[in-house]
Amino acid sequence: MTDFGQSYATDAYIEREKYPVLISSFRRIDCVQSHMGHGNFNVLGFDEMLRYGRRYSSVGEFTQAEEMFLEEIFTTDAKRYGFMGKKVIEELTAPIPEKDRKKIGHTGHFLYRGESERLYKKLQQDLGTGIVLTSGIRSVVKQTHLFLAKSIQSEGNLSKASRSLSPPGHSYHGVGDFDVGKTGFGRKNFTQAFAETEEFRKLVDLGYVDIRYPRDNMLGVRYEPWHIKVV
Repeated sequence: MTDFGQSYATDAYIEREKYPVLISSFRRIDCVQSHMGHGNFNVLGFDEMLRYGRRYSSVGEFTQAEEMFLEEIFTTDAKRYGFMGKKVIEELTAPIPEKDRKKIGHTGHFLYRGESERLYKKLQQDLGTGIVLTSGIRSVVKQTHLFLAKSIQSEGNLSKASRSLSPPGHSYHGVGDFDVGKTGFGRKNFTQAFAETEEFRKLVDLGYVDIRYPRDNMLGVRYEPWHIKVV
């Protein structure tokens, strides 16, 4: 995991014949996100995504091959990739009810009402405006979109993708976790550079914050100092 961005002989790759449908599935989901906006896309359900495709010609209906591919990505045992984390969402079509979520102002993200919202508010009270929510609830659709993008970036290396991003159904963002970062730090908030900031030091010093994927974790996941454990 020290060199999580490298490729290794034991890595699992997507079958060559399935690579075109990987590309087409990603592009169609990407069209859905562009059409409805990033914020609402974060909580979009799978069935709703399919309806979007049928409803809007700018997206286009998902093909049978694409639907089957997306289902396969969701149901495949992630241990095949070397990802040892727990599967926390069992149903591809699991919804995120509107009554259970709250949109957090000035972030474009949602949090689950209850413990997630309470913890984030406490962080704001204790740390002030230096800390900001960088990613909240991610539906199965959102996590699939991210995972497919990472898989394409990794040239079909699913193991390499899963070292940086939980496969669909395995992300705790779907059940309560969230990410925070230093205000104004941009993409660096999703790198180890965040662990070197004063904001992160203050976060750790609070004593009540747990990191989901600490250094040297045994789950096949890189160190994520920004990922706050809630569930």
